[in-house]
Amino acid sequence: MSFESTTAAVDAWVRGWVVSRGAADPVTTPWGFTVDVGQVRHATRHVLTAGDEATVRAVAARVAAPTVWLKVFAEPADVVRWAGPDWQVDEPGWLMWTALRPAPAPAVPAGLTLRTWRRGGVVRVLVTAADGSFAARGQVAATGATAVVDQIETAPHHRRKGLGRLVMHTLQQAALDQGAGVAVLGASPDGRALYESLGWHVQAPLVSLFHTGGN
Repeated sequence: MSFESTTAAVDAWVRGWVVSRGAADPVTTPWGFTVDVGQVRHATRHVLTAGDEATVRAVAARVAAPTVWLKVFAEPADVVRWAGPDWQVDEPGWLMWTALRPAPAPAVPAGLTLRTWRRGGVVRVLVTAADGSFAARGQVAATGATAVVDQIETAPHHRRKGLGRLVMHTLQQAALDQGAGVAVLGASPDGRALYESLGWHVQAPLVSLFHTGGN
């Protein structure tokens, strides 16, 4: 199973992301979706399903305000130019997907503990060291046939131990158990290499911009 188009992948990502983060239901707009996130530095985001110059310029001008973010799936250099100087780009990103299939579970490294729990439709995974301190984490929200993997993180001193692979396997299996057949995520530069090694595919660039408050 794969997505028929980037628009379909974006739709799945948005609908799973709001469940994962506890954000408001996405509101359909002429350009895609508007989501109330409700954070001090990230009040609202506008997710564009069209990445053409006219749409990006029009939306960037219309919604310009502090704490507002844009998510655009197009070449970063083009998006930055179209949005204008009052929008600053965050770190590079990519929208990625994978078909979900059963796979043997990696072993939990000696001295570490893996825990999972589910609340509000979100399955969370936590890996801790012997003293109870944080080692790695992640979460997944399944919304029918699709799921969104989110907030994958490994403590710097626990990297290169296979914890990212362990967390991803656990989350993907949880999504399978809930009936999902394909998963999608927004990848950072650090995460992309891990996801590609696990068979994930890049659907499109994911450009994140926030408004600087300029006039």
